[in-house]
Amino acid sequence: MSDSTPTPTTSENAPPEATASTKPQGNPLGNLISRMSLTQLTLAVLVIVFVWQWVAAHGELNQVQQEVARRLAEVEGTNKANQTLVTQNQELVRELGGKLSLLESRFAETQSQRESLEALYEAMSSSRDQTALADVEQMVLIADQQLQLSANVKAALIALQHAESRLKELNRPAFSGLLNHINSDIERLRALPTVDVPAYNLQLDTLINAADTLPLIQDLQPSQIIAPTSTPTKVLGAWDAFWQELWQEIRNLVRIENMQQEVMPLLSPDQTFFLRENLKLRLLNARLSLASHDEANFLRELKTTQNWIKRYFDPKSAETAKALALIQQLEAAKITVNVPDISGSLNAVRTYRTTHDKGAQ
Repeated sequence: MSDSTPTPTTSENAPPEATASTKPQGNPLGNLISRMSLTQLTLAVLVIVFVWQWVAAHGELNQVQQEVARRLAEVEGTNKANQTLVTQNQELVRELGGKLSLLESRFAETQSQRESLEALYEAMSSSRDQTALADVEQMVLIADQQLQLSANVKAALIALQHAESRLKELNRPAFSGLLNHINSDIERLRALPTVDVPAYNLQLDTLINAADTLPLIQDLQPSQIIAPTSTPTKVLGAWDAFWQELWQEIRNLVRIENMQQEVMPLLSPDQTFFLRENLKLRLLNARLSLASHDEANFLRELKTTQNWIKRYFDPKSAETAKALALIQQLEAAKITVNVPDISGSLNAVRTYRTTHDKGAQ
């Protein structure tokens, strides 16, 4: 800059003051520098540095923005590609989910068929021993119920004999202990006194049928009134006839009766019908008590029937006498039986069956 500025020529004859005054005009930067103070120079340098840094930072910022825009464009393209892949993956997942549901349903169906086949196979492959033990348990259970509920010794004996025959058909030495239990119970049942229930039921049926034909006392009383027999009277005189008639009148004035004797009430036709029907109901209750071997209730019903027959029916008739005789025979009968406990055989057959099932498994 100083090179391009032309320096004025000075004559040799110019005075020194003129020369000194013309030097600053020939170099303005130097004049400026000379005029600026150190602080101003520092500020100028800082401003120049700041401007230079701002320009550099602005350039770098532009480069960063361009790079960010480029990267954003790349990311946006990548996002679109990823979105496309996600959509494809979702469709694939839905398709796979449908196929999985179909496979699960088919698997469940196959599992169900398999279980059915296994159950059918187990049912078909059950051994003869297991079936026989189940039959024996059922028979022993029936026998125990017959003894406990109705004391039916005959039915229990038939059930135990059937169980015994089933065990003998197996011919297994392992079941010998169970067979001994059942044989012991059979012998105990055979040793019990027999109750002829059919014969007693026949007698009760006879009484029930006779209830409609038994003669009532009130129907027979008028016919049983017998007129006093006339004794041949002697021919009395007037004085004797007078005293006899007076004595007869005196006797009629006083009448002696037994007030403790129960007076028989007269029954209407409806009451007579219900009397006979209630008599049948009492006998039917006695029959039910006989079936259940309830001796106390059986005797109570027979006693009530006997009292009604004695009270309302003619005790001198042949039908009433026969009915009372049948009631006395039934009262003397023993219908209760001390049945034995066969729960030991039932527990034994259940134990054998459980052990056999575990061994089969």
